[in-house]
Amino acid sequence: MNLLYITWNFNPSVIPSYDVPRWYGLMWLLGYLIGLKILERMFKHEKVPMEWADKTFMYVLIGGILGARIGHCLFYDWGYYSQNPIEILYIWQGGLASHGGAIGIIIAAYILSKKVTKKSILWIVDRIAVPTSFAGGLIRLGNLFNSEIVGKETTSSIGFKFIRHDIPVNWAVEQTGKSSVNDAYDAIVNNPAFADVLVSVPVRYPTQLIEAVAYFIIFILMMLLYWKTNAKNLLGFLVGTFFVTIFGARFFIEYLKIEQGGTDSNLGMFNMGQYLSIPLVLIGLYLILRHIKSLKVNKNA
Repeated sequence: MNLLYITWNFNPSVIPSYDVPRWYGLMWLLGYLIGLKILERMFKHEKVPMEWADKTFMYVLIGGILGARIGHCLFYDWGYYSQNPIEILYIWQGGLASHGGAIGIIIAAYILSKKVTKKSILWIVDRIAVPTSFAGGLIRLGNLFNSEIVGKETTSSIGFKFIRHDIPVNWAVEQTGKSSVNDAYDAIVNNPAFADVLVSVPVRYPTQLIEAVAYFIIFILMMLLYWKTNAKNLLGFLVGTFFVTIFGARFFIEYLKIEQGGTDSNLGMFNMGQYLSIPLVLIGLYLILRHIKSLKVNKNA
């Protein structure tokens, strides 16, 4: 029996009277802007050209968004998008995959290494990985604000009731007689006449919040490795740590999520997110283990 739960009826629109902008998009933007400031501080510390930070920001922004969109279409719902290819461009409708974003950022880093920095691609992705973990946490908060990527039903004593996920929009508007979606959902939550409807909504794991907290903790770890150890001088160590921790956490949190639809329904013992995480974790382990004996705490830290 659920003794404690949060009734989650968060309006996904930043401006309540308008459908856009949405908090999810704002979290993406904030992640990149804050990431740029972190990257600038790192580049200043290493005395490399500061214009590299701006170029890295643009390359990573474009590569990350394109990769995330194409990854979603290919990995999660190719059956639909193969029949409606023009909708691959409809990025405003949602649908971004973090694994695709990671691939897009790696491609962007490769182009940066060849055309801008002339440094190893590992040097670049090591530094990109640090702020990316923070951005990942913000993006998952955006998913929470949108009531998407929700968890399975829980029998524990705590959880979230995702009103906007589990009650269809058309039903809410029709049954409440409200003229707007927000007013309809507010009525279901606050009007005693809909108490039975509210009770029927399942309590779920807040997987977006769990994942966001995990990513913020990983960000702290990445910052400590960069500033307090010699990890930044061990090519691939930081991005290896990023792969192992981020996608390792993702692998286990996936067990708490509902199926995302599309290909998720026919993949056997793991879902698509887990299958895509496994090779990244293995690559990360290789990058860490080849330098682990050389990792040292900075004496002047």
